[in-house]
Amino acid sequence: MGPVAVLRLFAQARESAGAGSVDMPGATVGDVLDSAVERFGDPFQQVLAGSKVWLNGNPADRQAPVEADDEVAVLPPVSGG
Repeated sequence: MGPVAVLRLFAQARESAGAGSVDMPGATVGDVLDSAVERFGDPFQQVLAGSKVWLNGNPADRQAPVEADDEVAVLPPVSGG
């Protein structure tokens, strides 16, 4: 399944997954996100649909390759009040 990345989750993504950080396998950012959807289900997928994804502090697309111990971050939009 490829290397294991650290998936960091913020705001609604953290709430829907019930964790702020988890290890997820995947050879690409898309693989890591797909593994997370499989693990956390539809509520997480709904948050992910509107979120930005970063790899090691930089914006990333689903095809970006992932190495062991890379950090994939899911950043949902900020809601104000």
